[in-house]
Amino acid sequence: MSVELRVGVIGIVVEKREQAPAINAILTDFAGVIVGRMGIPYREKGLSVIALIVDGSTDQIGALTGKLGQVGGVRVKSALVTR
Repeated sequence: MSVELRVGVIGIVVEKREQAPAINAILTDFAGVIVGRMGIPYREKGLSVIALIVDGSTDQIGALTGKLGQVGGVRVKSALVTR
């Protein structure tokens, strides 16, 4: 049985900058599914936005978004397509 892989985008809004070390630790743990990353500080609003391009199984991507969603002051949304 083959695992169906997905390509997608994960949007992360960081409302508490002091959570950056926790976020970076999670992203490092899931580096194998992250194809690209772009982070933009939105100083006028007092938050940061991170966009990830991911490629992996739904289990891997779900684990990544789940862990990120457990970090206080972080909001996560994802959009995936079948490869």
